[in-house]
Amino acid sequence: MATLSALNLAHPHTNPAATSRPTGINKVPTTEPVAIAAPGSRRTGAGSGLAGDTIGDRKHHGGDDQAVYAYAREDLDAWEQRLGRELTAGMFGENFTTEGIDVTGARIGERWQVGDDGLILEVTSPRTPCRTFVKWLGIDGWIKTFTAAAVPGAYLRVISPGTARAGDRIVVTDRPDHDVTVGLVFRAMLIEPELLPRLADIDALPERIRELATRRVG
Repeated sequence: MATLSALNLAHPHTNPAATSRPTGINKVPTTEPVAIAAPGSRRTGAGSGLAGDTIGDRKHHGGDDQAVYAYAREDLDAWEQRLGRELTAGMFGENFTTEGIDVTGARIGERWQVGDDGLILEVTSPRTPCRTFVKWLGIDGWIKTFTAAAVPGAYLRVISPGTARAGDRIVVTDRPDHDVTVGLVFRAMLIEPELLPRLADIDALPERIRELATRRVG
C-alpha cells in the first residue's frame, strides 16, 4: 500500500545561495492536517499548494504546475547509503515523503487520490536541481551527482482540493496509456535531449516543457 509517510512544511530561513531572499527548502514534518489547493500563478498566487508552506524563489518554483513536490522515502534511503549521512523527511525540500509508490516512475498525467478528504493530484514534471539545493545540502558537485542519478521526484498539480495528513493512503486513480514518466522527462531535459520529441504531445506537461519539446521537433 502506498502512503504519505511524512507531510512537510517550510521553516523559512536565509537562502544560502541568495542571501537577499528567504528560502523554503528547509521542510519539516508536521502531524497536523494541511489544506491543499491550487496556488494560482507562480508570480502572484500563493506559491505553494500547501497552506502554511513557503516558496522563496517565485521565478523558478511554485505555481499551479508545481503545487506539491513529492519524493520517495525509498530514494532518500538510497541517497543516505550513498552519501553516508542521515536524510530526514523534507530534507530534499519535498512536501510529500511517500512510501510504496514509484515517484520517478510515475507517468505524466497520472492522478493520485491522497487520503479521504477529496484531494486529487496530477503528476506534471520532475524537479530539476538548483543552487539553493546545492548550498542547502552542502555537497560539492551535487547538481552533477543528482542529475546523473536521474531520480528527481515529481511535481504535482491540484485537480481537486482537500486536506492531507501524514499516514494518508495514496491511490493511483488514473494512469495514462503513454510511457512518458517523470524520469524520462528529466533525462530528456538534462541528459538525453534526443528524447525531447517524445514529450511534445503530452498535454499534462507544463507549457514550458512542451514548448521545449516542440522546438526540438521543429
